Amino acid sequence: MAAVVSVAFGLGANLGDRTRALDIAIAELSREIKITAVSSVYETVPYGLRAQPAFLNCCVVGETSRSARSLLALIGSIEARLGRQRRERWGPREIDIDLLLYGDEIIAEPELSVPHPGLTERAFVLVPLTEIAPTRVVPGRGLTVARALARLVRSAGDVQWVSAPIDASDRAAP
Repeated sequence: MAAVVSVAFGLGANLGDRTRALDIAIAELSREIKITAVSSVYETVPYGLRAQPAFLNCCVVGETSRSARSLLALIGSIEARLGRQRRERWGPREIDIDLLLYGDEIIAEPELSVPHPGLTERAFVLVPLTEIAPTRVVPGRGLTVARALARLVRSAGDVQWVSAPIDASDRAAP
């Protein structure tokens, strides 16, 4: 039997019914992994390409025996079912799911980088992740998620609380 690994995901959407997209993505993830925590939902300014609608973002922490590559395939299938279209880098999207952390592993492959390369530089990920996993150490960075957030230079209003966590408690664990 494969070892159980703690994982963290970042979710975001800025097209269509953003809340529904996050809710469905969390439901889909919960069918395949044991979700242990879901952050509040935050509205955030776009990263990279600024001329687009604001995002809703949240983070999910869970446990799984699936490989990181298997999780990447799962993410891709969930995004496809929710209508994700790859238009341009950092552009608008119906849903975006990123594998942020996979245990204590550092993975550097052409299609898969863990920890997520922008994790410690993006408030839209660090704020919700700090809410649910503040003491989690970012492998290879030598600091906790909360410490990474504390060191980040931010703009006023870059991340605004919107709602309590999307309830994943009624979803069956695998």
